[in-house]
Amino acid sequence: MKRVRALTERERALWAHVAKSVLPIKRGSPPATVPMEALLEELVERPGAIGPAPSPAAPPSLPLDPKPQAKPKSPPLAPIERRLRQRLARGQRAVDAKIDLHGLRQDEAHAALMRFVERAHHDGASLVLVVTGKGGRKARDPDERASSAFGGDLGSSRGVLHRLAPLWLADPAARRFVIGFETAAANHGGSGALYVRIRKSRG
Repeated sequence: MKRVRALTERERALWAHVAKSVLPIKRGSPPATVPMEALLEELVERPGAIGPAPSPAAPPSLPLDPKPQAKPKSPPLAPIERRLRQRLARGQRAVDAKIDLHGLRQDEAHAALMRFVERAHHDGASLVLVVTGKGGRKARDPDERASSAFGGDLGSSRGVLHRLAPLWLADPAARRFVIGFETAAANHGGSGALYVRIRKSRG
């Protein structure tokens, strides 16, 4: 026995439309048997018979990808006020803390400097002194001269820390704690040291 397929909603609508147009036959005439499947196929091939088919729902529009937000830039470094610098130069204002990087290799000096400014920030210090050495002096022994010739890390003996300390302090990792920095007054080491202004702790 052939299995009868269940009608879809559209097929039921088509059949209802056909049924409305059927006229009753005269009594005594044999009814004409027309398979319902044939009628449905004819109407499906001519969908205009019952009006336009419903248009499929448009897919929901997807929101445009938001533009990636640019990372906020660090505020510009703030110089030390003129009045404060005068007080420092006259010895009327002491620094809150001090670190001396002499004798440390680059990696040691960098790590020590980062720990120092972070600790100063948490301790509530506002102005600290970082001693790097003026640099530029010649190596004192053959081992240092040989290391210098081959690009070795001589720490402050070649002025490396004198050149790198400002770069480290300007790096975003340090800017969380540092407002600004500049060369110290003569009584605090001159060009061989830096005054560093520390950002206030919010906690």
